[in-house]
Amino acid sequence: MENQVLYALKNRRSIRKFLPKQVEDEELIAVLEAGTYAPTGHNKQDLWIVAVQNKDIMDKLIAMNAKILGNDTAKFGTNGNPYYDAPTIVLVFGSPLSENPNTIKNGSLILGNMMNAAYSVGLGSCWINRETEMFETAEGKELIKEFGLPENVMGIGALALGYPVKNPTKALPRKENYYRIIK
Repeated sequence: MENQVLYALKNRRSIRKFLPKQVEDEELIAVLEAGTYAPTGHNKQDLWIVAVQNKDIMDKLIAMNAKILGNDTAKFGTNGNPYYDAPTIVLVFGSPLSENPNTIKNGSLILGNMMNAAYSVGLGSCWINRETEMFETAEGKELIKEFGLPENVMGIGALALGYPVKNPTKALPRKENYYRIIK
């Protein structure tokens, strides 16, 4: 069976090289909106999505993420940027685990929706980690305040988002016996 959704799911790949062109508003809004339609446990919708295109804030995010890596960013391209020089960084925040034990699962669904939506509108994306640790710091808490979010939110993850330098490579074959049908 083939359709547009299955095609996107099978062909989307993580992108780590982006053109130096900012994401168009229409495409960005489509991606962000796709995130808002991800399921959340009990339909709590206690998550927040923040798209950052401001260079000064992006520089802070890059430095914070690199610091958690021990500034060992050599594997992240020529500039050592953990967001791979993407022109847009999309952050996902959620209620603390003490308030909602499903926060990380719900935020992960949002990130997945946005990655697939990005591919469907011609953008590339890559899931980025370490936002939990980044936003536990004093600097991270200041950014949370600057973003207008509740002060007790936690960082869940991020996307590097932009136009890919080249088309994604083909998917590697899926392992055998990946799934089972029990009747």
